Amino acid sequence: MSNDFRARAVEWPKGNYFEDFQEGQTFEHHWGRTINNSDNSLFTTLTLNFNPLYFNKEYAQKNGHKDIQINPLFVFNTVLGLSVEDLSEAGGPFVGVEKLVYGVPVYADDTITASSTTIDARLSESKRGFGIVSWKTIGKNQNGEIVITFERANLIMTHEFAQAVKAMQEASA
Repeated sequence: MSNDFRARAVEWPKGNYFEDFQEGQTFEHHWGRTINNSDNSLFTTLTLNFNPLYFNKEYAQKNGHKDIQINPLFVFNTVLGLSVEDLSEAGGPFVGVEKLVYGVPVYADDTITASSTTIDARLSESKRGFGIVSWKTIGKNQNGEIVITFERANLIMTHEFAQAVKAMQEASA
């Protein structure tokens, strides 16, 4: 038996392919994420966001919030990230986001979960071996309140195209 763990590794398929998605299919994305003040401070600082709602408690409270509000762009990125394993991890370019709506504010120690429903799946007319899949994603806090909704789309490889790519990679190795 080899001592090199890479030689013993087994490739684990990731994500879903175009044919795996049907309109109306819902995914309850696992894990969820509890957001803390450090997440918010780091994200807000790194993105050069100077809105005091996201780093000044007194300012946030004087504007009707119970505490510092979590940066909504961080909330979006977190919910999008929760959906990747089920929806787009197999690869394919990101097409875009539409109909993004924020719900109740998120505060430190809120736990965010997400679910997505397939709203459209069609073969691409211009990109052979890919389909365009669209989903509506909903993020909720621990109380079941909606914190964000949006629709997004990705180009997703077909099984046949993915197999052809894998065969070419193995042949060239």
